[in-house]
Amino acid sequence: MKKTLVLLLYIAMLAGLQGCRDIHENPNYPNAIINITINLNQVDYYDLRVVSGYTYLTSDPLSTSRGLIVYRLSQDEFRAYDRLPPNEPNACCDEQGNCTRLVVDFPFVVDNCNGIKYNIINGDLFEGDGVYPLIQYHTAFNGYELHIYN
Repeated sequence: MKKTLVLLLYIAMLAGLQGCRDIHENPNYPNAIINITINLNQVDYYDLRVVSGYTYLTSDPLSTSRGLIVYRLSQDEFRAYDRLPPNEPNACCDEQGNCTRLVVDFPFVVDNCNGIKYNIINGDLFEGDGVYPLIQYHTAFNGYELHIYN
């Protein structure tokens, strides 16, 4: 019995390690410092006062980020995603360097250039050819201010 238990634990551990090999780090992750605090009492963030509300935040023009999508998941939880398409970020750029940005088509975040949809709740790929989920940043909420950072 003891040998069987040890063998089962060993097999489970090997299976867990095998699963870790399938996780790929996104090479398209923007090299940007994200450190933003917004006050939800300001009129610009009115849409974030309700659950399922969202808004777009612009990024520094010199940043590799294309801005953020901020989504209110619950009374105390928020999601912050980069608007940079995580799978093929430069597929639709013009001569001036203007490239596509992700947009919200609730309940999805959509990459209209590559025809990919992501789940707005967790950032996972929902539909289309892609490997990587949305690029997500950390959030901390104290009741009226939302801090977004990486």
